[in-house]
Amino acid sequence: MIGVSVTFQYDDDFDRARVVAVAANARGTFEGMPGLRSKVFTVDEQHHRAMNFYVWDSRDAAQSFFSDEMRQRVTGLYGVAPTVDFVEIAEIVDNSGVQAGS
Repeated sequence: MIGVSVTFQYDDDFDRARVVAVAANARGTFEGMPGLRSKVFTVDEQHHRAMNFYVWDSRDAAQSFFSDEMRQRVTGLYGVAPTVDFVEIAEIVDNSGVQAGS
């Protein structure tokens, strides 16, 4: 599995509402996307930063998604160019299906 961190670092022009709206509007695009296990949209208002984290089945799936065209598109949506970092995922703990006391 491959993780991809996409970070948008803002100056003083950070607009939390814009970042949240982009996330809300984009959610449907990623639901059921082949090769994508999960995506998390984050907002760090204190540090004027937004970061999205993707978990992909393979490096090929991740790299094919993050084309130059895609990077230009998200730059337009967020108003700032992202930093994109690929990492190998060694292990995932997913407690979403675990109930307390089980």
